[in-house]
Amino acid sequence: MKLLPGLPDNVVGVVASGQVDADDYKTVLVPAIEMALQKRERIRMLYYLGPDFNSFSTGAMWDDAKVGLAHWKAWERVAVVTDVPWVAHATLMFKFLMPSVVRVFSPNEYNDAVKWIAT
Repeated sequence: MKLLPGLPDNVVGVVASGQVDADDYKTVLVPAIEMALQKRERIRMLYYLGPDFNSFSTGAMWDDAKVGLAHWKAWERVAVVTDVPWVAHATLMFKFLMPSVVRVFSPNEYNDAVKWIAT
């Protein structure tokens, strides 16, 4: 997992590749979210599952849920960019639980996702 450069300071953007594990959350995503929340009360998230993405470990899925719940009211918008069917379906199925606007984009809509999350 790597941070995506060039996004506004109210957007935390990451690209996931290979197998995403709990360590990715602890060393990349959580610190980026905490830093953004020091500057703002509400933030946006761009989560891009890149072409080299394989899977999430069980620990990563657990950490994803913990991050979402720990900052429940902090999410203003969430964009998920993926061509992984189960991720897209799960995101759409559970988006009603999120206190923010959630959209799923395909990889060929990446630029649209960046534009949407930044405006």
